[in-house]
Amino acid sequence: MSNPSAARMLSDFAPGSEIGVSNWIDVTQEMIDAFGAATLDPDPLHIDPEWAAANGPFGGSIAFGFLTIGLLTPMFHDAVGQGWGDDPAVAGYSLNYGFDRVRLVSPVPVGSRVRGRFVVAEQRWDEKGRRILSVDCEIEIENEPRPALVARWLTAWVPPSA
Repeated sequence: MSNPSAARMLSDFAPGSEIGVSNWIDVTQEMIDAFGAATLDPDPLHIDPEWAAANGPFGGSIAFGFLTIGLLTPMFHDAVGQGWGDDPAVAGYSLNYGFDRVRLVSPVPVGSRVRGRFVVAEQRWDEKGRRILSVDCEIEIENEPRPALVARWLTAWVPPSA
């Protein structure tokens, strides 16, 4: 567990509380190529390092923006560690509910290391009895002053069906 406070219950986190920070993830060309293959996106700025170096604005290939967004899930799991959330004896499940906003601030060059930082923005119950958790997310690029991404991510805890 990368965050010792992560074993706390979800209800322990007030707005503004840092949930945690993930470990660094290496962004490799192989990771970028696999993402491009999985999403059927042949953009040479991402999957052709020679083309990207000769023709692109960043001096080489960069991660797909949606790959950067997709790294939020493993980063979040790493940041919160095992045992995070509500009492496991309580039935229900958590779903990705989308984003209120996402900004891709800086490109992530191949060979970079990135990590996620997560802060509770809001918790509320909706009309269907789901707990909506809004999390402010930032993906940092090691040794860079600007983040790769800032977002407000939503999850919905869904109670068991009646």
